[in-house]
Amino acid sequence: MQLVGLTGGIASGKSLVSSTFEQLGIPVIDADLLAREVVEPGSRGLQALAAHFGPDILTSGGELNRAVLRSLVFADESERKFLDDTLHPLIRQLSDQRVTALSQEAHPYIIFAVPLLLETGQQDRFDRIVVVDVPESVQMARLLARDGSSEKEARAILASQATREDRLSIADDVINNAGSIDDTRKQVSALHEKYIAADLHPD
Repeated sequence: MQLVGLTGGIASGKSLVSSTFEQLGIPVIDADLLAREVVEPGSRGLQALAAHFGPDILTSGGELNRAVLRSLVFADESERKFLDDTLHPLIRQLSDQRVTALSQEAHPYIIFAVPLLLETGQQDRFDRIVVVDVPESVQMARLLARDGSSEKEARAILASQATREDRLSIADDVINNAGSIDDTRKQVSALHEKYIAADLHPD
């Protein structure tokens, strides 16, 4: 069984690609969901964050107040580093557990969706890497429409991530998501058939 990393810039359409793989019967591990899991109420992750940042990062119900946490780490590199150093090992541990469990089942491969795959230096972890690719202009348009971000905010988000060129440089396979949903789904299906036929061994 092979582990396939799926990545792409913000608003590139990773969720569409992930859901299409799932519809084809392939299990998907989502790093964003794991990141939420490791800070659930009562978790080691949330306890560590509350001890460091104080009770203001908690809601009245004891959950993580993401907006408050974002405001604390956004402009402070040392605080952002503490956050990453605290949560990334927990996410890695949890993802390893999920991969191990799924490897006991009869799957030809597993998709692990990691938005910041390149930024966190995880490229050597995967047997293959799929990059969901769109031009920056498409990302900008989707961000402005989806999140209500200002152009300045959208550009700052894009600037904080790896460049399109850097992502493409680590890709074994690329899905162009600048077209229609149907076109993207067809590309995923073709990639799935390729993986099944080739057993994911490099050409």
